Amino acid sequence: MKFFHKILIYGFGNPGRQDDGLGNAFVERMEQWVKEQGLEGFEFDSNYQLNIEDATEISDKDLVIFADASVEDIEDFVLTQVDADTKVAFTTHAATPGYIVQLCQDIYKRIPPTYLLHIKGYEWAFREGLTEKAMENLQKAVEMMKIKLQNPEELIGNFKNFEYKEVY
Repeated sequence: MKFFHKILIYGFGNPGRQDDGLGNAFVERMEQWVKEQGLEGFEFDSNYQLNIEDATEISDKDLVIFADASVEDIEDFVLTQVDADTKVAFTTHAATPGYIVQLCQDIYKRIPPTYLLHIKGYEWAFREGLTEKAMENLQKAVEMMKIKLQNPEELIGNFKNFEYKEVY
């Protein structure tokens, strides 16, 4: 019997604001790849922004990958760990991945290995479609994540070992 990890890939952003839709586009491409490869254990979600209910959604996962557009001074994309203390300054969304992880810790007493894929974006006008350079960054991120997700144990094992501790 083969064990399958429960992996959530969750993109957020507004596809109606050009490159802000990078997280959503990432989910679409990864979902297509998972179907083509016949992989099991993957779940997908995308939304305009994260919501407090997402703490429940991540609570039973073995690995969580959030994906969002970034205005940071990065080359093309970066994958970073997210914990309850993570402050994401570049996001324009109300709830950050760090906030969702904190809620998960507070409510469910666990933090699943959680990462944020920051994909560099350039244009944010009220218009559909990614810019050419953002699409190049998206493709690079997708290719890297395909490799990483073929062996998710590496991402899971490399995640900081967080242990919930009650504070009295």
